[in-house]
Amino acid sequence: MNGNALRTGLVVLGALVLVVIYASAFTVGQTQQALVLQFGRVRTVLNQAGTDKPGLYFKVPFLESVTMFEKRLLDLDLPVQTVLSADRQNLEVDAFARYKIIDPLRFYQAVNNIQVANQRLGSFTNAAMRNVLASASRDAIVRTQREALMNRIQEEVNRQAKNLGIEIVDLRLTRVDLPAANSQAVYQRMRTEREREAADLRANGAQVAATIKARADRDVTVLLAEANQKADQLRGQGEADRNRILAEAFGQDPDFFAFYRSMQAYEKGLTGPDTRLVISPGSEFFRYFNDPQGRARPAAAPAPAQAGQ
Repeated sequence: MNGNALRTGLVVLGALVLVVIYASAFTVGQTQQALVLQFGRVRTVLNQAGTDKPGLYFKVPFLESVTMFEKRLLDLDLPVQTVLSADRQNLEVDAFARYKIIDPLRFYQAVNNIQVANQRLGSFTNAAMRNVLASASRDAIVRTQREALMNRIQEEVNRQAKNLGIEIVDLRLTRVDLPAANSQAVYQRMRTEREREAADLRANGAQVAATIKARADRDVTVLLAEANQKADQLRGQGEADRNRILAEAFGQDPDFFAFYRSMQAYEKGLTGPDTRLVISPGSEFFRYFNDPQGRARPAAAPAPAQAGQ
């Protein structure tokens, strides 16, 4: 009986030892840092940057507790807010930040958890953006000094976040736009300017086209006049040469020339199958029909007068 009670007592004792060991042992990962709390008071900080190492640690069971914090970078996504630039332009700014916990003890004492830290950092960042961007123009924010302005915002936020045990390692303005109503007005103004420029270009093009067309029409008129003048000159010269040649031919053989001209007259006058001529058969026109030599008929003698008449 005593032996059974002893074995039972040893088993219970062993179980208690295991429970105590399990309750007192904990591990801190490579990406974690831990606070050991004793009745809510911080007893030690483990795996803080530059101190300790990750691994297995022990605490007083049931009297001490462990709170873990991330050692890696944390994201802070900020809502879009409207800021007023130095040139009185309303701008919608979308930004984000990345931060890390550099002092877990101060972080625990100031904000205790990530949710509260994000709220505080969001408030700091929004205020810093309004203050910094209010001193810059729209063009500086959008194009020329954007990186310098982001660095100034980050420095201002870090001055306040240091009291929370937090450091901002990166802050970016992802989008800087005009509000929707302003964007539409700017778009309409840009469209009007482009339409005006297009109208100017079309008007200039029409003017240049009219000038080119007038010059071309003038050149065509001049060319046609010169061509017609030259054609008339050549035609006159040709007619003169033709008449000269015909005159020389007529002078060399008048009979042949008369025959040739008569043949031409027959060709032009008797063209077609139904040519009709109302002319006397004894006309000069048919002299080569009546005589191959083309001799004209002798005129008929007048009838003798009767006696007594």
